[in-house]
Amino acid sequence: MFEKIDYVIDRIDGDYAYLLRLDRTEEELKCVARALLPPEIMEGSRLAYEMMEYKLTKA
Repeated sequence: MFEKIDYVIDRIDGDYAYLLRLDRTEEELKCVARALLPPEIMEGSRLAYEMMEYKLTKA
């Protein structure tokens, strides 16, 4: 239930970011409000979703 999921930011569009899940690249992009993400994100940033929180990670 609280497994770690790795994402990369595919694109940013206004107040939303579209995330690509790295272990299931065939799935649709996940749309997430930027208010829920770290403020320093940019396209290509890697994120980890764990314990209901997004954190910036290193490549």
